Amino acid sequence: MKVLAVSDNILARLEDRENLVRNYSAVSAVISCGDLPAHYLEFIADVLGVPLLYVRGNHDVHYTAERPGGDNLHGRVLHFGGLLWAGLEGCLRYNREPIQYTQSEMLWQVLQLYPAVLMARARFRRRLDVMVTHAPPRHIHDLPDRAHTGFTAFRLLMRLYRPRFLLHGHVGAHDAPLQRTQTRFLQTEVINVNPAKVLEIES
Repeated sequence: MKVLAVSDNILARLEDRENLVRNYSAVSAVISCGDLPAHYLEFIADVLGVPLLYVRGNHDVHYTAERPGGDNLHGRVLHFGGLLWAGLEGCLRYNREPIQYTQSEMLWQVLQLYPAVLMARARFRRRLDVMVTHAPPRHIHDLPDRAHTGFTAFRLLMRLYRPRFLLHGHVGAHDAPLQRTQTRFLQTEVINVNPAKVLEIES
């Protein structure tokens, strides 16, 4: 399955209908790792005629049940395209905005999700394929400032869930231009998709 994964930064080429059709018509889904306007995600998914799967970033406070539509993966496991997907939204708490969590709060969310992961694994006879998050794991693609510090719980998540991929955003080239964007951790390929990447995920 080929997907277009996006996060954080709007790209003019993805607002161009002809360019989308010409260069991205082979993708089967749009995956958002957060911090993008609803209308931007809706436009891309509508032009390509594919489903949208997403988690909210810390700035996505204006999302509603209707917009951007698609499937909000936060705190759930979804079987789609022959793959198992799950997601967790937000970043480390650094101010009073709502879509932020302490390290202990995110640990609780990771543990709460575990039964659903186990049930999906038993039902579909496969391990979790893709974990979609906004923030990165601690010490993988994160930065020393508090706003861009990763979640320690995501390292436990990768040990427990053993996802094939963990896709995240939140940290961009403007934050750390020389930073790696793809790192192997145990059995998981951690990929920073900011601002956009086309990925091939085999079923």
